[in-house]
Amino acid sequence: MDAETLKAQGWQMVGMDGFSSLAGPFWMVTENGRRRLGVQIEERHCNGHLGTIHGGMVMTFADLALGIGVSDALNGNRNCSTISLNTQFLNPVHVGEFLYCYPEVTRTSKSVIFVRGLLETKDRVVASVEGIWKVIDQSRIKPINVTST
Repeated sequence: MDAETLKAQGWQMVGMDGFSSLAGPFWMVTENGRRRLGVQIEERHCNGHLGTIHGGMVMTFADLALGIGVSDALNGNRNCSTISLNTQFLNPVHVGEFLYCYPEVTRTSKSVIFVRGLLETKDRVVASVEGIWKVIDQSRIKPINVTST
């Protein structure tokens, strides 16, 4: 699927920073009040010798997609961090396919959020994922100064 087709279907490119910016570009759409994250699989996302998506890319995508569900559960105004991410790889994904996920929050407490999702292409489920996110106490965050040499 190309960028114009995605835009015509209501998807918008999402800006990411840090490590996540290296794995995209990512796309997002909101349908029936739920956000869905997607990524167009490129050669750079794949195992060169197999031509299928690298497991690390699947897990990176899963972490980001489920994190969106967590962010929505927190109304976007709290920080959180992944403390557990379980992935069951079910089918390969090939260059040119569009991978997407609807996150589903299954339980929340004061300090942790449980979320799951299916990673899918247009015709199959490729992975099942579930994770736990820790809600971070804002008072304990200490910014770090990074200096270049």
